[in-house]
Amino acid sequence: MTYCSRCLPARGRSILGVLSVLIAMSAGPALAETPQGLLKTIHRHVTLTSSIPDNGDLNPYAVIVAPVSAGKIQKDDVLVDNFNNISNLQGTGGTIIDYNPGTKKTSLFAKLPQHLPQCPGGIGLSTAMTMLKSGWVIVGSAPSTDGTTRTRGSGCLIVFNSEGQMVTAWSGPNINMPWGNIAALDNGDTASLFVSMAGFDVPGPEVIDPASGLPVTIKKATVLRIDLTIAEGKPPEIAHQTVIADGFSHRADKDVFLIGPTGLALAADGKTLYVSDALENRIVAIADPLTRTDSAKTGEVVTKDGLMQRPLALAITQEGHLLACNAKNGQVVEIDPIAKEQLYAQWIDTDQAQSPPGNGDLFGIAMTPDGNSFYYVEDDVNTLVEATR
Repeated sequence: MTYCSRCLPARGRSILGVLSVLIAMSAGPALAETPQGLLKTIHRHVTLTSSIPDNGDLNPYAVIVAPVSAGKIQKDDVLVDNFNNISNLQGTGGTIIDYNPGTKKTSLFAKLPQHLPQCPGGIGLSTAMTMLKSGWVIVGSAPSTDGTTRTRGSGCLIVFNSEGQMVTAWSGPNINMPWGNIAALDNGDTASLFVSMAGFDVPGPEVIDPASGLPVTIKKATVLRIDLTIAEGKPPEIAHQTVIADGFSHRADKDVFLIGPTGLALAADGKTLYVSDALENRIVAIADPLTRTDSAKTGEVVTKDGLMQRPLALAITQEGHLLACNAKNGQVVEIDPIAKEQLYAQWIDTDQAQSPPGNGDLFGIAMTPDGNSFYYVEDDVNTLVEATR
């Protein structure tokens, strides 16, 4: 995902009319009987702001919505981090922007140097980001120094206060390139975070599997549950770490840096964690994620292939459906995980500078507070967009 607004020809905004077109790619006539879901109601895609801060960081990854007002942040603000620096090297971005939907103003929430002693390998802010009800912002770093996994570090999880100041960083043997969007259950004084770790033993992209001609695939990516205690006025502390899933495929990639399990979404009842297994082109379910003390390995398959084209970040709708961003085209896919059905796909990025349109442009996604629309980022033009009715 190395595209940037200065690397591509300008895209005519008239193309946005196409974005409301729904792709009903069903396997048969049974689709007509499927509940409508959210995507069929989405007809407008509104560019809200550039994600590029003053230092020129590029490649927006994580998208989260603030659950509370604290410090610089107002409730329902949208936070977006950047994975690349101004030179467009992946794994080197260190900024988080804050967009306020009410005022339509964008500000810089936090900025980190590329080299940070507390974070092995430095700083490259990934899709792993969340904000707690207590006001703390937690973000993952999946760092590199040359823009490839050849120089990757194991990274860390960084804790910011609500003024955007770093207060601590977590690292250790279970934390290796925090990659996927964080799913969380936040009780205020305690919280459980779920993060995928996709760096274990990944070599540089030049290490090729002779059978496939692609960079070698490693099956060591994990999903880590981090149980936190949060004393009033003090930073969160890790009480327990538990690997609840492992054995996922991950590999280096010369164009998109790294491919591994990316999307995480916790069901409303807390009984299932959904994970997008990008290289296997599937969504899997991990049972009892909040209480299990062992690994479910790669879980149970919910759905595979079909409309999905390397699913990345996940969001969960009010109806309990999943929205999965495709990496290999500009579509988002709606999935009913209980029925194990893929319902619809909609083009949300039709940039024809890529083939197929939108290939490599999508990453982070988050529901709006009212549940009627969603936010996403377009990596090709470095923007935050709202998909709405």
